[in-house]
Amino acid sequence: MTPMLFSPIQLRNVTARNRVVMSPMCTYSADNGMVSDWHFAHLGKFALGGSGIVFVEATAVEARGRITHGDVGIWSDAHGQALGRIAVFLKAHGALPALQLAHAGRKASMARPWFGNSALTAEDIARGDTPWEIVGPCAEPMESGWLCPKAMDRGDIDTVIKAFVAGAKRGLAAGFEIAEVHGAHGYLISNFLSPISNKRTDGYGGDLAGRMRFALEVTEAVRAAWPADKPLFFRASSVDGVDGGWQLDDTVELARALKARGVDVIDCSSGGVAGSATAGAVPRGLGFQVPYAARVRREAGVMTQAVGLILDGPQAEAILQAGDADLIAIGREALVDPFWARHAAKALGDDSFADWPQQYGWWLERRARVLAKMQR
Repeated sequence: MTPMLFSPIQLRNVTARNRVVMSPMCTYSADNGMVSDWHFAHLGKFALGGSGIVFVEATAVEARGRITHGDVGIWSDAHGQALGRIAVFLKAHGALPALQLAHAGRKASMARPWFGNSALTAEDIARGDTPWEIVGPCAEPMESGWLCPKAMDRGDIDTVIKAFVAGAKRGLAAGFEIAEVHGAHGYLISNFLSPISNKRTDGYGGDLAGRMRFALEVTEAVRAAWPADKPLFFRASSVDGVDGGWQLDDTVELARALKARGVDVIDCSSGGVAGSATAGAVPRGLGFQVPYAARVRREAGVMTQAVGLILDGPQAEAILQAGDADLIAIGREALVDPFWARHAAKALGDDSFADWPQQYGWWLERRARVLAKMQR
């Protein structure tokens, strides 16, 4: 019997060959938002490695929405065209290409991780990583010493929503089959959702409905621009992990509202509203975010994607068999093992997914014969 992890899954009129998802992992290596041969080689490995869905890293819909100077962008047609080469390769090798539309909000214009993963310093500026104006729901920096965002007015909100729509349209033209709205990790949409970062007193703040308004307006606009036969995901920080922050109950309510607006999968992550790390404030353990995906799936009646410290095939299969999620996103484990999916299949005894790319497979068969002879 084929393990559930390697059974196809239909998402609207699109079918993924299995339920292994390469999570959007930022590599901070773009040049003014433009992908390069690095990104082509980096992402192509995961299609060859057997993932059913491969996400490009967080892709900024505006230049001011980049996390760092090295972030990928899609704020012009040229950016979309450059990404198209990657989408074509991923599809040619059996994976669905997926695009995460993002805006960093008050966490924009920070240092790349290997330069501190914090507010820009004089050393960063000296090497050419100069700051730019950033925006957020309020004129309040993430932490002391960080850039202070401009509080977004109605015009800014409209501009950003239009940028998300334009990014979605460029992604479609580039050949992507799945779009995801990034609403997590203390970035712009998450800034509006969390009471920690949203102190507005107008219709985009205050109670839960007000704080959800921007997220829902972005999602409605992207869904209208994205074809009805293609799936739309939404990445949520299921909890902020800090006192007084966004809670799992809030995520369930948000998921219900997103489902009503045409979102197909809630990608359940966490954290990020305080500090540069994503889930840094959230207690961690193996599969620590799976309970979020399970509750959202059960109570909101929407498909979910589990992510976070899922290490191997048996663990992933158990999550699916328990009904806790519909998709399994792999991040760091895939970075060190791009063939994670094929190794997971082997661990689960799935011969149906044993075929490697022909260019590798014949070598592996030869290796197996040699090892068998040595063991006689």
